[in-house]
Amino acid sequence: MRFPINNVLVIGLGLIGGSLAKALKHRRYCQRVVGYDRNTAELEAGLALGVIDEAAHDLRQAVAAADLVVLAVPVKATDAVLADISTALRPHTLLTDVGSTKGNVVAAAEAVFGSLPATFVPGHPIAGSEKSGVAAADAHLFERHKVILTPTAESSAEATLVIARMWQAVGAEVLQMEVARHDQVLAATSHLPHLLAFSLVDTLAAEAANTDIFRYAAGGFRDFTRIAASDPTMWHDICLTNGDAILAQLDRFSAGVEKLRHAISSADSQAMLGIFTRAKASRDHFSRILSSSAYSQKQHSAAVSYRAQQGSALAGQVRLPGDKSISHRAIMLGSLATGITRIEGFLESEDSLATLQAFRDMGVVIEGPHQGAVKIYGVGLQGLQPPPGPLYLGRSAMSMRLLCGVLAGQSFDTELTGDASLSSWSMEQVVRPLRQMGAQIDTADGCLPPLQIRGGQSLQGIAQQLPLASAQVKSALLLAGLYASGTTTVIEPAPSRDHTERMLQGLGWTLDRPRGQVALQAGGQLQAARINVPGDMSLAAFFIVGAAISPGSELLLEHVGINPTRIGLIEILRLMGADITFDNATEVGGEPVADLRVRYRPLRAIEVPDALLARASDELPLLMAAAACAEGTTWIRGIGELRYGLDALLQALVAGLDELGVEALVGAGSVCVRGGHIGGGELSASGDYRVALAFAALSLRASGEVHITECACLEAAFPEFVALACQAGFRIGKERD
Repeated sequence: MRFPINNVLVIGLGLIGGSLAKALKHRRYCQRVVGYDRNTAELEAGLALGVIDEAAHDLRQAVAAADLVVLAVPVKATDAVLADISTALRPHTLLTDVGSTKGNVVAAAEAVFGSLPATFVPGHPIAGSEKSGVAAADAHLFERHKVILTPTAESSAEATLVIARMWQAVGAEVLQMEVARHDQVLAATSHLPHLLAFSLVDTLAAEAANTDIFRYAAGGFRDFTRIAASDPTMWHDICLTNGDAILAQLDRFSAGVEKLRHAISSADSQAMLGIFTRAKASRDHFSRILSSSAYSQKQHSAAVSYRAQQGSALAGQVRLPGDKSISHRAIMLGSLATGITRIEGFLESEDSLATLQAFRDMGVVIEGPHQGAVKIYGVGLQGLQPPPGPLYLGRSAMSMRLLCGVLAGQSFDTELTGDASLSSWSMEQVVRPLRQMGAQIDTADGCLPPLQIRGGQSLQGIAQQLPLASAQVKSALLLAGLYASGTTTVIEPAPSRDHTERMLQGLGWTLDRPRGQVALQAGGQLQAARINVPGDMSLAAFFIVGAAISPGSELLLEHVGINPTRIGLIEILRLMGADITFDNATEVGGEPVADLRVRYRPLRAIEVPDALLARASDELPLLMAAAACAEGTTWIRGIGELRYGLDALLQALVAGLDELGVEALVGAGSVCVRGGHIGGGELSASGDYRVALAFAALSLRASGEVHITECACLEAAFPEFVALACQAGFRIGKERD
């Protein structure tokens, strides 16, 4: 059924009705915008101010001529207005409203019409101002604001679409929600804050002496109580029409205030910090969930590209951000430990912040991060609490895989979600063995997120032979093993990163680590400790390769983790002739660290040993970049044994190298790269930060400008990338499209 809209009637020319009428008129949405208001002065003012095309003095006559009727009257007046106009409405006239409560509107329509018309689509614009009346009408009021439509079961899809397009025509974003859910959500997010502001001002104003409070009020008080200046009659009506939902939210808030009061009265420092830190982090966190945006303070949703030119020799010294893998594990194990864990060098990137927020959501008090410092008040193995909703992990696959192991052993249900990129990653490698331990994990088709993990399961330790070496799968099984009965043993075909094992031992858990496997016996406890996170080797690899291929370079990288499972690239580069030495080698928190000194020496091609390649899997793109600058043809075999998901990465690398004039071929499980002249060109990182780093490193030897697109992933993983690269001697700049 088609609903041509020529005449729109807006009943009630207050701020919302007047603004909608004015916006429709100015945007030429229809032939004629008619207004009606019981207040004749407001009606005439609307005509004089150009808010409407025509003023209606006979409501029923105006309704009979309208194609679309918008009720913009106080919510308590809705039933009376519906009764007045019901018999004047034509069968195909659309009817909607703007009320901030919907249950009463639907109930009034049912009472008036008997059964709800298919042409009736309730709605609620989330916009407003402290000003009121037609004089405050603003044609831009709804731009970039949300409008919630609450179509009933009887509302036709065509009618709903027409109403949605009307709101879109005035610049609004249209959402849909069930009536009852709308009233619950608005009670929490709109009605409760307004009522609290009214109550606070009323309480403080009750004593004459409190005039000083208002005279000397700081900005926070003024900002919070600003909404108490809105229309009292409207809020009176809202309380009457949405009382049950508002009372439920008031009860929840009162319980929260009582918890805070108890913490203050008992000087419970940890409880107070928990409330304040969770609230501070959650305010931005919920916005990120709704927008599926990044965790870090900088926003990475926009397209990012880099322009790089041939640089000079790299020199000086660089202190790199903390290791991502260790940062994740420090948050997890520190939260599950007993006592206070202090972390230094925590990587404040999008992924590791996702893990931190997840444990905050499960009741762990975490201070920071502040300049890499984090303080965790551990709750012990059994101290996690049910989160208030799904745990949103942004784009962090590491967070999701490792959390599967932790959550499989909890007594409560959880759901793990992420952004669009994470939702395309298969979790089969970790879900399958966890299910063998007794975990109940439901996934979307293809073993994709979101994941629903059912609590209360009895986990049993198993001996698991991994088909491919994977530190994340191994870690998930060991974390689940903390909650399982018996012994959990993981056997790998080749060594993978052992950060989890080292940290477990550093926090007091005994492990058996014969060659090629690790065994964990349940029944222990984790004890808090200090964790000093070393510089990330995966990020250091960019500077190592840069200095190794740029003539005249001598660069010092300070306090880098040199875990034996992470230095495969360094050993390969040494075989190619690179001059890389370790200075000031020591051990911090069970992890070996050193200052890395890299001096340029010409590289020569080699055939990369399989054993070393397994310990340089993340650095494969940078290894290929180094090979492009070596004399001869470098062969890299055994790639098929590394891990899934390399096809897209290799395609992006080969396409980029070809653009730069470098010959690279991909065979069955192998790659060969012939060193030679490096040109310039337009390259795509294809959303992989490792590819972006490889192309950026090659810019040092490029004869022309190198433009690298699709690099938002690099900014998210390494926010300081451009600043540190330029500090070392790169000539690279960021562009945001």
